[in-house]
Amino acid sequence: MEDVLKVYSRPYNSENPVVCMDESSKQLIGEVRAAIPMTPGESRRIDDEYERKGVAEIFMAVEPLAGVRTVQVTERRTREDWAEFIRYLVDVKYGSCGKITLVMDNLNTHGIASLYQAFTPEEASRIADRLEIHYTPKHGSWLNIAEIELSVYKRQCIAGRIPTFEIMKSMTEKWNSDRDHAQTRVDWQFTTSDARTKLKRLYPKL
Repeated sequence: MEDVLKVYSRPYNSENPVVCMDESSKQLIGEVRAAIPMTPGESRRIDDEYERKGVAEIFMAVEPLAGVRTVQVTERRTREDWAEFIRYLVDVKYGSCGKITLVMDNLNTHGIASLYQAFTPEEASRIADRLEIHYTPKHGSWLNIAEIELSVYKRQCIAGRIPTFEIMKSMTEKWNSDRDHAQTRVDWQFTTSDARTKLKRLYPKL
């Protein structure tokens, strides 16, 4: 926990940005019957019955101090998919940076081994050399700022029923662009000092 909090206390550095990463999913749902449009005095009505259309996977990376995020919607969430997302961050989104400080949870796909499974050893090593990885502790996912951003994304962008992968991808790209344009930053306030006081029960008693 303190390791991650120290990372969050660093000043902004465009050459070594702090980027938080998380992932989630969304059940795609189609309507069996057309919704009844809104009329004066009546809200829009949706039938309880629906049709499952599969699952869309979500990869989220957010740079808290710059107000920039990267959201990709994919059809799978394998080691290879995670590796491709990380390569995109390294080569495209942050291609001009020296190193990326990456904060994420300990999911079994979130590791250097996934890069070696997806790419040649030379390519995996090249990508890994650009990363400084910090893991949130077990049961400490609340420390991952990307989880907070995912919650905002789900409320603002994909809260309702979405029938197809293509529609969700289009909605996500627009939300991502609008939020980046607004430069919505994250002002993280919880410090190491706060942790030692408020979470004192987690520390050994000496």
